[in-house]
Amino acid sequence: MDHDVDMDRAVYLDHNATTTVRPAAAEAVAAALSLTGNASSVHGFGRAVRRAVEDAREAVAALVGAAPADVVFTSGGTEANNLALRGAGRERIVVSAVEHESVLMAGAGAALIPVDSEGVVDLDALDSMLAGEGTPALVSVMLANNETGVVQPVAGIVEVARRFGALVHCDAVQAAGKIPVDMGALGVDMVSLSAHKIGGPAGIGALVVADSVPLSPIVFGGGQERGRRMGTENFSGIAGFGAAAREAGKGVDGFAGLGRLRDALERRILAVSPETRIFGAGAGRLPNTSCLTMPGMASETQVMALDLAGVAVSAGSACSSGKVQASHVLAAMNADAAQAASAIRASLGWNSTAQDVDAFVDAWTALHVRAEAGQGVAAPAA
Repeated sequence: MDHDVDMDRAVYLDHNATTTVRPAAAEAVAAALSLTGNASSVHGFGRAVRRAVEDAREAVAALVGAAPADVVFTSGGTEANNLALRGAGRERIVVSAVEHESVLMAGAGAALIPVDSEGVVDLDALDSMLAGEGTPALVSVMLANNETGVVQPVAGIVEVARRFGALVHCDAVQAAGKIPVDMGALGVDMVSLSAHKIGGPAGIGALVVADSVPLSPIVFGGGQERGRRMGTENFSGIAGFGAAAREAGKGVDGFAGLGRLRDALERRILAVSPETRIFGAGAGRLPNTSCLTMPGMASETQVMALDLAGVAVSAGSACSSGKVQASHVLAAMNADAAQAASAIRASLGWNSTAQDVDAFVDAWTALHVRAEAGQGVAAPAA
């Protein structure tokens, strides 16, 4: 028998997959949809759409301290990552072992930089890898991991890369809006962004490219986006992206306060289950992300049981067509098979509350107690 969850009462703690759309973004999308015209048309209708696109471009650029002309709109973070790795013209690609699948697959055959047990890139290994080959490389390392929240030493990665003439791409999809992101301070050449991670609509993202970096398109057609990404702009999505970027930029300092909620969540879980492992706890992390184990219970079982209890979380990345698969991120962190198989991710968002954390801890604790008692996963009472 199926048991439907009351969505009005359910608690959503899967914001790293997709966060709640911000009201300002929804309003911007609706306003854009009321416009008629193509941003490439020179008549008044087209110019009105173009203004909406360029206003959003300025907002997205400001979120990462870039120039508006550096922003190339894409269909999302996955396309942005593909454009960076396949359009930069570097045959040799070096990526971290914990990158998003879109980087790992776009850079098929790339050399993998190892990480330590906390999930942090080994800078000495990167130095050796770049020194061992004369061909200038493209190095791609994310700013923050989507599964664990671990923040990478990107400025240090850039310092190593520059000694060997390497370009640096940074997937900042998870980091933007959660911690400060400044392309100039990081020193990177390219940054990937995605609207639905910061409270904008799904299906729109951007690759921000320093003016000095040549970039060849991977989709061909007209001359949109200064010839770097062809196809009529998704101007309603772009408008929503811009509004979300403005709100996310204003809310970065407030987002840091989620760290108190996340830390309280972890303290309470460890009090119930001291044997639980919290991945990346010894490294700098995003303030909203907790990847933790329930020893002896499979991740998929936990996700389903918590969903029945009205709490939405995930097991690893949400980019695998709904499948729960072994995490390459946790494997790279030397997690043993049992730990990796029992890990889930709880991720808070801009509208999360202390009550959401209470609901998660209560549901997790009840599930843990049943597991300890050897009982199965039961549906909640009607």
